Amino acid sequence: MMESKTKTTPYDSAEYLKTEEDIAAYFAACLEDAGDDAAFLAKALGTIARARGMTQLAKDTGLGRESLYKALSGQGNPSFATILKVMNALGLRLAAQPMARQG
Repeated sequence: MMESKTKTTPYDSAEYLKTEEDIAAYFAACLEDAGDDAAFLAKALGTIARARGMTQLAKDTGLGRESLYKALSGQGNPSFATILKVMNALGLRLAAQPMARQG
């Protein structure tokens, strides 16, 4: 019996972040899903950075392109200052709101 093979292609969220609204909605969803997973948020910022262009982000933040790739890969450990610089350069801001209480 011959097995049929399904052909798949890699999915890259960065390819779908075309507008400011797309980016804001994507990051808001990531903030909601991340919980306390800082690496998840760093990787989400990396996805947005790739959508916008890492070279321009490096210029806007004054940080090296390679160090940004590493810091925003989900494997790096960026400082909070780096996260804030990146968010500012990407036109994003943090906002606080109360968490829904369970129970």
